[in-house]
Amino acid sequence: MIKAISSNRVLVRGELIPAVILINNGLIIDILSKAHSPKNCQDYGDLVIMPGLVDTHVHINEPGRTDWEGFNSATQAAAAGGITTVIDMPLNCIPVTTTLDAVNVKKACLANKIWVDIGFHGGVIPENESELPAMINAGINSFKAFMIDSGVDEFPASDTATLEKAMPILAKHKATLLVHAELDTQLNDFTPHDNASYKEFLESRPDDWEVDAIAEIIRLSKKHHCKVHIVHLSSAKAIKLIKQAQTDGIKVSAETCPHYLTLSSDSIPDGDGRFKCCPPIRDDDNQDELWLALEDCTIAFIVSDHSPCTPALKKLEEHNLWEAWGGISSLQFGLSLIWTAIKKRGYDITQLATWMCERPTHLVNLEKTKGKIEKGYQADFVIWNPEAQHTIDKKDILHKNKLSAYEQHTVFGVVEQTLLRGEVIFDKNKSNFKQKPIGKYLV
Repeated sequence: MIKAISSNRVLVRGELIPAVILINNGLIIDILSKAHSPKNCQDYGDLVIMPGLVDTHVHINEPGRTDWEGFNSATQAAAAGGITTVIDMPLNCIPVTTTLDAVNVKKACLANKIWVDIGFHGGVIPENESELPAMINAGINSFKAFMIDSGVDEFPASDTATLEKAMPILAKHKATLLVHAELDTQLNDFTPHDNASYKEFLESRPDDWEVDAIAEIIRLSKKHHCKVHIVHLSSAKAIKLIKQAQTDGIKVSAETCPHYLTLSSDSIPDGDGRFKCCPPIRDDDNQDELWLALEDCTIAFIVSDHSPCTPALKKLEEHNLWEAWGGISSLQFGLSLIWTAIKKRGYDITQLATWMCERPTHLVNLEKTKGKIEKGYQADFVIWNPEAQHTIDKKDILHKNKLSAYEQHTVFGVVEQTLLRGEVIFDKNKSNFKQKPIGKYLV
């Protein structure tokens, strides 16, 4: 049966226009003028209909650390935030996703738990290069490596020798290496005078750590003709390097995250582990430059880097930033956070969709099925009110652990419904998640 939805503001080919979307078997089969609305059309008035967001950087932690997060809670939070596709990182689950066996263990956890579509990144660690072809043959085309301690013993850092073994294999199969780009080339014996001081924490992970790591990964990318992608870029001082590499034809791309674009070290309170992440949140001037790099396409897109943990690991009572787990939980609120920032900076909904819906799909080979409202694409939509405001309250957080650096922030943009392949998976005005999950595993 053909389903029809419409609005006065549907984002089609970069424009908000009155339109009707026809859906059949989960796909968009046509886009019509509102003058041709069929009788059974569900009209959303002035709400914006936009492609469902695609978040390619999420730590779900199942199996092994489901007290931190899990597929059910994470994908419900994603759906509530207008996200219809997530790609899970190879850590902090146990086992880490660095072998085909581990991929299969993780896949077995998905049954009856995923409310949005989900795929996996693989991982590169020392001595697992022989595992990469099997994971690629199983449908994984992106692999993450840490150039610095990951924080978990199961996922050790990759030195240059490890990357030199992995990159030719990835290049041969046209897979992409994702890199946590920090090198502790300086200050690795930094001793804090005050465990609560955010300023000291920031000084302990300087811009040079990112710049040096990115310079090295660009060199290796050029040498091995391997596509590389810089995850969660924090330091604007690396932008010039990335831009020059792109100009030179080196296959390097970059992403950044809502916390780097909306939070500032100039206003982070001391001793509050909710704001700790690695690489760290830097100052206002740095933030301005990240936005400009998004504008000129040096940074391709925005993803959450949702990295949750249990409250105890944030050391909130101890006010100890050095021992606190580093990670920001924001999966549910990325749309509102970025839209609020965009309104202040004079950007528009078209750019929002480019940065959070369309461009992330290219990282994981989904650009022909997701991220746009076009004939033949999957009918994945977020239906939202960009004029409405809400305050982020702990009681509304669907992440398993309710800690957030954004508690009590008032933001613009309220998600009314989220549709996956034409079916409502989240409705703000109804009892949420009473139906069965319909998310699929993506190869």
